[in-house]
Amino acid sequence: MNNKLVFEIDSEGIFGTGNHPTTVLCLEMLERYLNKGDKLLDVGTGSGILMFAAAKLGAGEVCGIDKNHAAVAIARRNIIRNQIEDKRIELRTGNLVEGVEEKYDLVVANILTEVILTLLDNIKEIITENGIFICSGMLEGNTHRVEEKMKASGFEILETRTKNKWVAIAGRLKNRPSP
Repeated sequence: MNNKLVFEIDSEGIFGTGNHPTTVLCLEMLERYLNKGDKLLDVGTGSGILMFAAAKLGAGEVCGIDKNHAAVAIARRNIIRNQIEDKRIELRTGNLVEGVEEKYDLVVANILTEVILTLLDNIKEIITENGIFICSGMLEGNTHRVEEKMKASGFEILETRTKNKWVAIAGRLKNRPSP
């Protein structure tokens, strides 16, 4: 990232210290694709680091969801620790995007390949037209599976980045044809 964002993160054993290549890749892509005022969803939020970065980069609203109750509690403590304006941030406990009814301009998921593939089954329901999906957590050998499913789900691949054999992909949900 060009401008340094500094956070105090206590992951308490939950993923998201900012040092893993997948987190670095997601942060780089957030910096590139997030527009000021965007509504962002972080699926599998862990410590909340990607939510905090989005808030600092100018996202209008930020929501983090994680199936792990402990991760949500840790992310809440990290919000306080980093003095993030919490009226812009919402945290939820849940499985992927089940029960999510809002639409988001940008969805980020730094989770495992198999979970990303499952998430892609429902992501079109919660992402705006021309919205951006950033995903990471897969090794180079699994990239083709995610790219194929993204394309089949209506995404145009914008960029693929690799760091230490870990991969992140950014895609844009293509305009849907008018009925």
